[in-house]
Amino acid sequence: MNDPFTAGLLDHKRLAEWLPGQVPLLRAIGQLLIEALAADHRVYILGNGGSAADAQHIAAELIGRFKLDRRALPAVALTTDTSGLLSIGNDYGFDEVFSRQVEGLVRPGDVVWALSTSGNSPNVIRAVQAARERQARIIGFTGREGGQLKPLCNLCFCVDHEASDRIQEIHQVAYHLLCGLVERHFRNR
Repeated sequence: MNDPFTAGLLDHKRLAEWLPGQVPLLRAIGQLLIEALAADHRVYILGNGGSAADAQHIAAELIGRFKLDRRALPAVALTTDTSGLLSIGNDYGFDEVFSRQVEGLVRPGDVVWALSTSGNSPNVIRAVQAARERQARIIGFTGREGGQLKPLCNLCFCVDHEASDRIQEIHQVAYHLLCGLVERHFRNR
């Protein structure tokens, strides 16, 4: 097939048809988020590039609202503090930009939600390792076989694809479903 538009759409369609088979995993991730938030823990989200944008998107849906009015849920994207990111990057190196924040913010029972399409981003891996040391629960969103990230997670959603754009498209569908599930739980609480 020579038409990149049609090929891209067919590839996306294949992944959309794959996604319903992941519902049990997504429900488990949703339950982990609900349990942590119900116990007054926080959710910290991180990633690089498009995954950084997704981290901010998820945090906004949780602390603001997705579709329903309900109380604000404590969610923080570790991708947004430019002064912190740049000072940590300058003083410690780019591989430490998230782990240093995790060291200062994350407490036992909190959730660290790490997004990495490869599952191998050094700064994401270091952040997850720091979160594990702090007894946080880890959610991974990745692609392929999950890379180095998957075995470090309590639950890991791995999109069955090699290309970052397709992986991120399905990540977005999945995290919107999760935000809806969490929001419905807290609507009247």
